[in-house]
Amino acid sequence: MRLSLRTAFNIAWRETRASMGKFIFVVLAVAAGVGALTGVQAFSDSFRGTLLDESRTVMAADLTARQFVAANKEESAALEALAKRGVEQTLITETISMASAVSEGAVPLLVSIKTVDPAKYPYYGEVSLEPKMQLADALKPDTVAAAQDALLRLNAKVGDELKIGAATFRVVAGILSEPDRMSGSMNVGLRMMLSREAMERTGLMAFGSRSSYRYLFKMRSGAPPVAEVRTAVKSALPESLVADFRESNPIITRGLDRATTFLSLISLIAMIVGALGVAMAMHAHLQQKMDNIAVMKSLGGTSRDVIGIYTLQTLMLGLAGGFAGVAVGRIVERTFPLLIQRFFQMEFKHGWSIGASLEGIAVGVLTTLLFTLPPLLAIRKIKPAMILRRDMPDVARTWRTRLSQARSSIAMGGLILLGLGAIAGWLAESPRVGGYFAGGLFVSLILLALVATGLLRGLRFMVKNSPWRMPSLVRQGFANLYRQGNHAQAILVALGLGVMFTLTVYLVQHTLVADITESAPPDAPNVFLIGITPDQVQPLKTLVSAQKGLLTQPQFAPSVPVRIEKINGEVMDRRNLPSTARRFANTRSVMWSQEQPAGLRVRQGQWWRSNETQSVFSIEEEAARTLGLKIGDEIELSGGGRNFTAKVAAIHRVEQMRLGAANEFVFNPPALAGLPATFYSGLRMKPSAVGALERAVYQAFPTVTIINIAEALAIVQQVVDQVALVIRFLSAFAILAGAIILAASVAGSRFRRVREVVILKTLGATRAAAGRIFSIEFLTLGAVAGLMGALLASVFAGVLLNRLLDAKFSFDYRAVLISVALTAILAQFSGWLASFRILRRKPLEVLREE
Repeated sequence: MRLSLRTAFNIAWRETRASMGKFIFVVLAVAAGVGALTGVQAFSDSFRGTLLDESRTVMAADLTARQFVAANKEESAALEALAKRGVEQTLITETISMASAVSEGAVPLLVSIKTVDPAKYPYYGEVSLEPKMQLADALKPDTVAAAQDALLRLNAKVGDELKIGAATFRVVAGILSEPDRMSGSMNVGLRMMLSREAMERTGLMAFGSRSSYRYLFKMRSGAPPVAEVRTAVKSALPESLVADFRESNPIITRGLDRATTFLSLISLIAMIVGALGVAMAMHAHLQQKMDNIAVMKSLGGTSRDVIGIYTLQTLMLGLAGGFAGVAVGRIVERTFPLLIQRFFQMEFKHGWSIGASLEGIAVGVLTTLLFTLPPLLAIRKIKPAMILRRDMPDVARTWRTRLSQARSSIAMGGLILLGLGAIAGWLAESPRVGGYFAGGLFVSLILLALVATGLLRGLRFMVKNSPWRMPSLVRQGFANLYRQGNHAQAILVALGLGVMFTLTVYLVQHTLVADITESAPPDAPNVFLIGITPDQVQPLKTLVSAQKGLLTQPQFAPSVPVRIEKINGEVMDRRNLPSTARRFANTRSVMWSQEQPAGLRVRQGQWWRSNETQSVFSIEEEAARTLGLKIGDEIELSGGGRNFTAKVAAIHRVEQMRLGAANEFVFNPPALAGLPATFYSGLRMKPSAVGALERAVYQAFPTVTIINIAEALAIVQQVVDQVALVIRFLSAFAILAGAIILAASVAGSRFRRVREVVILKTLGATRAAAGRIFSIEFLTLGAVAGLMGALLASVFAGVLLNRLLDAKFSFDYRAVLISVALTAILAQFSGWLASFRILRRKPLEVLREE
C-alpha cells in the first residue's frame, strides 16, 4: 500500500522539527541566495515602475530628441512647424569646458556645462537649488549655478566669481538635484548650469565644438497624439534618438535590463552556493538516518515512499529559505538606492514585488531540489540488511566497478548543469546566456574542486611527513579536516567560489583604470586640447612649446563634420542598412593628412603623393568591410553646406591609437579644402607641470578645453567604483552563503564532535584545548579557501584582462593576503557560532546517553 501524502508530510515535518538546530543554517544559506536574487529583481521592478510613473519628470518633458550635431535650417523649420501645432519645445546644450576661480594662481578644472532656457526648463519636475530659489530667478546672463562638488573642487562658494570660457560669472546657487540628470549625455564630473545668454558670453559654442543637443517637447492642449509627434520629430531630426514618456527612458531601461540580468546571475551564484549547503546537509542527515530508512523498508516502505518523505523535507527547507530570502531581499532592495544615489536623485517606490518574490522562491526551491537529487536518489541503494552487516568490512572495488557505479552520479551532474543553465536562461531571457553560465560554472567548480583536493592532500602530506614535530593540538586540528562527514572539500569550494568571484571583480576594476595610463606608449599624450579654431593653432603651438616640463611637441589634428550621402551613386538609406552600418548614416568627424599618420598601416592600395589634386581618402578596413567599399569606389559627402565626392585610395588598419578626431576616414587636404574645421591637440608633459600649462592656456585661450588624463581618469574611476560596489555587495552574499555552509557542516557533524570533545575531556584536555583544536580547523579551512579563491581570481582576472580587455595584469599579493586573512576570520566566526554549545557538554551526560 502506498504511503499517503499526509503521512509522508507528517514524518518529514517531525524529522525537520527534531533537527531544526542543524537545519537552521541550511535555511539561512538558501535565504542568502534568494535574498540577493529577490532584491535585484524587486529593485529592478521598483526602478522600472518609478521611471514609468515619473517618466515625464525623469525626462523633464513629454518627449525628447538627442543628437550630437546642431539642427540645420531645414530641421529648425520643421521643428517650428511643430510649435504651431501646439508642441512647445526648448533646447538643452551640454558640453565640456574649463572653469576656474577668479583668484591668483587658481588652477582651472574640466567641467560639464548644461545650457538651458530657465523660462521653460524643466517642463516637469524642478531643479533644487541652495539657497532655495526659482531657476528663472537664478540664471541670468552673468550668473552660474554649480553642483556642490564643483564648488568644493574649485575652492569657491555661493557669491564668488568663476571664469568660464571668455567670461566671468557670479555663483548664484548650488545645484542639489536636476530632474533629468540621468537623461543627459554628460552625466559625470563637475556640473554647472548656465542660461543661453550666459553661454553666448563664454564664446565656447564655436563651429565644430563637441556638444550634445537635447530637445525637450511639451504637448499643450490640442496638440497631436504623442505617436504622431514622435514621428514628426524623427522626420525633422533624422539623426536623433527620440524617446517619449510611454517608454520612460530607453537608454536607462536598456541599461537596467542588462544590469538586472548580470546581477541576477551573480545572485544565482550565491543561490547555488546555498543549494550546495542544502545538499551537504541532506547527505549528512541521510547518513545519520540510515537505520531509520532501513527499518522503514523492512516494514514495507518502498524507496519511492522514503524518497518522497525526504523530498518533502527538502521542499520544506527550500521554501523556508525562500520565504526568509524574500525578507532579506526587501533589505537588499532598500540598500540598492543608497549604492547608486550619486546618479539618481529620485524617490524609489518600495512596494511589495509579488512577481520578484515568487520568482526568487521558485528559483530557490528548484536549485535546492537539483542539488539534493544525488543524496535523495542514493536512498535506493540502502538495503534493510545493512543494519546487520554495518560492522563488516567493505569489499574492495576495482576502478571498473567504481566507474560503473559512478554513472548515475555523472548523469545527475549533467542534469544539475542542464537545470542551472535553464534557470540562468530563464533569468536572462536568453538560452545562449544560460549555456554560457552553465559552462562557466562547470569549469569553475571543477577547477575549485581540483584545487581543493590538491591543497587538502598537500596539507595531509605535510602533517604526516613534517620534518619537525607539530604540537598535538595543531596536528589534531589538521586531522579534523579529514573527519568522516566533515565535507571540507565542499566547504572549500563554496567559500572559494565566493572569494574568487568577489576578488575577480576587484582585480579587474582596479587594474583596468590603472592600466590605461601605465600601458600607454612612452610618448603618448597625457594632456589633450580640444575646441581649437584654425586661427588659434599657430599661437597656441608657440605658447605650449615655451612651457617648462614639455616632453613631446604638440601635435594638431583637424576635425571636419561630414555626412555620407551616396556610395557609388546609390543613396545612403538608413532604413536599408544593416544594424552594424547604420552609424555611418549619421554625421561623422573626419580628418585630413598629407603624410601617412603614425599608427596607420596601409593594407590595400597606397597612400597619396604630395602633388595629388584629386579628392581621395583612406578608410579603416573594418569600416570598408561594413560599407562594402573597395579601392577605386566613390562616395559623395555633404558638409559645410556643400556636397563633394572622393575616391577610395587606400584601406588601412589602426595599429596604435594616436591623436585624431577619427581614424576611420582620412582624406587628402584638397578633398576637405574650404570646409570649416576645428582642431585637436595632444602633448606629453611632466605631471607636475600640467597645472602651469592649464593656467597659461586658459588665460590666453579661455575657449580651449584642456583634458588632463589624470582628471579624466578620476571621473572614470568614480563610475567604475560605483558599479563595482554594487557587484561586490551581491558577491558578498556568495561568501556569506559559504560561511553559513561551514556552520551547517559543523552543526551536521555535531554528534561526532561531541564524542570527540568528551573523549578529549575524559583524557584530561581542558575546554580551552578543545577550543584551540576547533580554531585551528576553522582557520585552516578559511585560510585555504581564501588562498584558493584568491589564486583562481588572479588567474581569471589575468585571462579577462589579457585576452578579452587587452590590458596588462600584474599579480596583487596584498589583495591575496587580505583575502586569506578575511576569509579565515569569517570561517572562524561562523564555525564557532555553530560549535559553541558543543564545548559546553559534560562528559558524564554524554557517556550516560551511550
